[in-house]
Amino acid sequence: MFKYILKRIIVSVLILLGVSLILYTLLRCMPTDFIEQRVLQLKASGQEVSDEFIQKMYETYGLNGSIISGYFTWLLNIFRLDFGKSFINQRDVLKEIFDPNRMGTSFFVAAIATVFEFLIAIPLGVTAATHQYSLRDYIVTVLVLIGISLPSFFFGQMLKDIFANKLHWFPVSGMKDAGIDYANGFEALLDYLRHMFLPILTVVILSIGARMRVTRTNMLEVLNSDYIRTARAKGLKESSVIYKHAFRNTMIPLVTSLAGLIPSLFSGAMITETVFDLTGIGNYALNAMTQADIPVIMTYNMFLAFLSVAGVLLADLMYAVVDPRVKLA
Repeated sequence: MFKYILKRIIVSVLILLGVSLILYTLLRCMPTDFIEQRVLQLKASGQEVSDEFIQKMYETYGLNGSIISGYFTWLLNIFRLDFGKSFINQRDVLKEIFDPNRMGTSFFVAAIATVFEFLIAIPLGVTAATHQYSLRDYIVTVLVLIGISLPSFFFGQMLKDIFANKLHWFPVSGMKDAGIDYANGFEALLDYLRHMFLPILTVVILSIGARMRVTRTNMLEVLNSDYIRTARAKGLKESSVIYKHAFRNTMIPLVTSLAGLIPSLFSGAMITETVFDLTGIGNYALNAMTQADIPVIMTYNMFLAFLSVAGVLLADLMYAVVDPRVKLA
């Protein structure tokens, strides 16, 4: 086990180095950069910008050299635990990304949405598989198509228009009502939950489709196995056959989703947070990307890449727990 984990860690480090090189190269090859945007803003405000000033800005932000030299400069700083400062506000990148309010908002939305996603998607997938071609199977199929097909910006805006603008059941956007002093912490919590309801609902509905489809497909495959027919031939109850014998093997593909689950808890739902004006990490990262803030984008994406390789390793280790036939050695 230790040898396997050590080998995977070494491979993961090589993967992270490759990801960082590709990511930095793509960022430096963008059609526009942070300096060009700043120059356009200065010119729009009526200020004259000389070529010497522009060259000085490129040197100040470390964008005057080649892509390779810039990458190795960034990599050397990372080994020194220096992640740089944001181009936008000159604040430390780590403090910006791991701000408790910003990261906490995204984690709260993602964690609650993930819990409801599993509680809804897996039972629906199982019941659709056990009642194949029935009315409930067709209903689940329609829900899967809705969850997969609808873009988050459209569905989030639709929910906001119906439940916030027309029915006035929930706030339109933001995380708290402006200018209101709460009598106690309970009222503040209720107001916070009211603001979080529509974003969480958007993420849940758009996420359950793919997980329902995976659960249904794998459940159908397991139900057609020989050992399931043997269990039924022995006279076992149908509920015991499904939930004790079939469902455990259905969990094996679901374990794979752990690889993407961990980074999704911390990455933030970029479009959803933007639609509902949440101060989460996803909204912040999207703003940094639109302004070509390289230190923020590199640190944010490398953090997600690290969580991804850690999630893949955890998923592989969980295989041995779910399926005793899997031997990591």
